[in-house]
Amino acid sequence: MANKLHIVSLGCTKNLVDTEVMMGKLKNFELTDNNEDADVIIVNTCGFIDAAKEESINTVLSLHEARKDDSLLVMAGCLSERYQEELQEQIPEVDIFTGVGDYDKIDELLVEKKSRFSDEVYLIDGAERVVTGSTYHAYIKLSEGCNQQCSFCAIPSFKGKLNSRELDSIAKEVESLVAQGYWDFSFVSQDSSSYLRDKNVKDGLSLLIERIELIEGVKSARILYLYPSTTSMNLLKRIEKSDIFLNYFDMPIQHINDDMLRIMKRGFGKEKTLELLNYMRSMENSFVRTSFIVGHPGETDEMFEEMCEFTKSFGFDRVNVFAYSDEETTTAHDMTDKIDEETIANRAEILGDIVAEVTQESLEAEIGKEVDIVIDGESDEHEYLLSARELLWAPEIDGEIYVNDRTEDTEIEFGKLYRAKITGIAGNILMATVDNATRDN
Repeated sequence: MANKLHIVSLGCTKNLVDTEVMMGKLKNFELTDNNEDADVIIVNTCGFIDAAKEESINTVLSLHEARKDDSLLVMAGCLSERYQEELQEQIPEVDIFTGVGDYDKIDELLVEKKSRFSDEVYLIDGAERVVTGSTYHAYIKLSEGCNQQCSFCAIPSFKGKLNSRELDSIAKEVESLVAQGYWDFSFVSQDSSSYLRDKNVKDGLSLLIERIELIEGVKSARILYLYPSTTSMNLLKRIEKSDIFLNYFDMPIQHINDDMLRIMKRGFGKEKTLELLNYMRSMENSFVRTSFIVGHPGETDEMFEEMCEFTKSFGFDRVNVFAYSDEETTTAHDMTDKIDEETIANRAEILGDIVAEVTQESLEAEIGKEVDIVIDGESDEHEYLLSARELLWAPEIDGEIYVNDRTEDTEIEFGKLYRAKITGIAGNILMATVDNATRDN
């Protein structure tokens, strides 16, 4: 019988891709949801901010408590990379430590039963993945590392400088996944709009778009994590022109006050950031997502109020709110005008309430529209409700739609594209009726 593998992927979708690479290298293992029954347990950790670090450590220790005596516990990924020596000393429960450079060597590490931290960050290139969570959608990693110098971000300290994949490598991966039945793709990296800049190519994303558009079988795509100062108007116009790439824009701006953007070392001030956002918002059928950080050192009440008013008025579709996390190796960590934790928590709650209202307004604006949706499966709410998402939305993060009716009494297929009318809303879940006759086969 095959050995059993229990694997947990924490943090971002980029981590998920790396986890899928490890699963591809361990295809001879039988996957199990029961960690108590597993021969090998792997946790791909996140080391971005305090909350993520705490979740990673708690997950590792919790899995250790319930595991078999002769099993192997592996701690991989960003947190392990960032705190190599400390974690190996403080968590003896872990059998194998590895960072962000050896995902495609995980089979070797298990055989050797040794910890390893390669100097180079792993850049997926031709590795076979086991795509999880969907039969039609896959994430594609564009690059690793980041050349930005944001005051609050520690990622470059353990992921290094920008290292872009070759365009041919990305195209081959997409072609391989299309051959397996995947047709919807999300392209991700720390700073997607800087793709190929490390190879002296200024507008790499436009080249990517042109290349992916040539691949027969790709029906839809979106680019996640644009950075303001490396996002050009030409890029936005190229996306707008594309029949494959959706007008989906995920650009974390982190703040809107000019002085705070300068303190955060964001590269762009308010005026140019607004120019990009306004153009994104002006496009037909566009979706605009962003992120804000509250409580960064130096943030005054007036700066925070400006961010709140802007969030209320702009018309974002989705917004993430992060409480400032004081990370060593960052310039913000050494700043003296820190905000106390109570004030940070209070500001996060205030902005969070505003974001909830903004999200609700965006959802309610969908009522009455005809949209493309994908049926993912039965909903957790009721056996007669099907779970779907609008094709424009990014999987898992932008919400869920319940399909409660159809115009024809025909069996609906999961993972297929349908035309649907948004008929109402229940709480924060949209309700839709599907027109089976317009199904895309």
